[in-house]
Amino acid sequence: MVSHGRAGYCLVMDGQIHGSSRTSVVVITRDRRVEAMESVARLLALPEGPPVVVVDNGSSDDTAEAIEQRYPTVDVVRLGRNLGAAGRTVGAQRARTPYVAFSDDDSWWAGGALDRAAALLDRAPRLAVLAARVLVGWEGREDPVSVAMRNSPLGEVPGVGPRVLGFVACGAVVRRSAYLEVGGFHPRFGVGGEETLLAVDLTERGWDCAYVDDVVAHHHPSKVRDMRARRAREVRNAMWTLWLRRRLATVLTGTDRALVRVAWDRDARAGLRQAFAGAGWVLRERAPVRASTERALRLLEGNL
Repeated sequence: MVSHGRAGYCLVMDGQIHGSSRTSVVVITRDRRVEAMESVARLLALPEGPPVVVVDNGSSDDTAEAIEQRYPTVDVVRLGRNLGAAGRTVGAQRARTPYVAFSDDDSWWAGGALDRAAALLDRAPRLAVLAARVLVGWEGREDPVSVAMRNSPLGEVPGVGPRVLGFVACGAVVRRSAYLEVGGFHPRFGVGGEETLLAVDLTERGWDCAYVDDVVAHHHPSKVRDMRARRAREVRNAMWTLWLRRRLATVLTGTDRALVRVAWDRDARAGLRQAFAGAGWVLRERAPVRASTERALRLLEGNL
């Protein structure tokens, strides 16, 4: 049976989805109508014909209405408030494909990347996150995070690529069931350094995360962003991840280092204040990782 969705198509056999729409793309956006429209246009033009879900994080510039009018095949979800990265979870819940690729309103996927990712996820049933190579700007500069993931010291996920414990969200394809199993991105984290906690939680559940060099995403960072606020969020989220999941000795040394750093970094001071303001809920949710995961994290940090 051939089922025509709101975008792309799929072949349904024995309850399984086959063909070019095995991967949906979930886009989160807020108050970037022009950029979101361009990103969606590029996603709809992909040869794979993926279903596209746009989650609008409470925009005030009529982003949702503009996308619905221009691109009626796109599934637009309006949120009454800004859920940040957790908006991706709303989109993943909405998707009906086994795999979900994430994009932001300033990023998109290269042609053929989603088919390549789906083939690898099909072959590796414990692979939860496929981290793509991210190219930045029109000149296609390689994101430094991609370089770090390519050189990961954690060995290989057989048949896939280097094992990682982090990724760039707008360059990730996830196994929908695994992503939802751990609850997706933490609803308190917003956007900025939200990926590590998810990768750690998936690893703790026995899932793999791997980097794949020949799956490519494009990121053209928006000029409509408050970089100082984002930097503070990244520091806050790094502290929250430390306190939520790391073992006690690492928590103590990591917190000491952060306190030293704030002496010369104003944004870090703001982030650390935000982190301490959330200490109550962090302590309630704290669940330290296994020793094996702690060792892997320390190896990535160069502490072994």
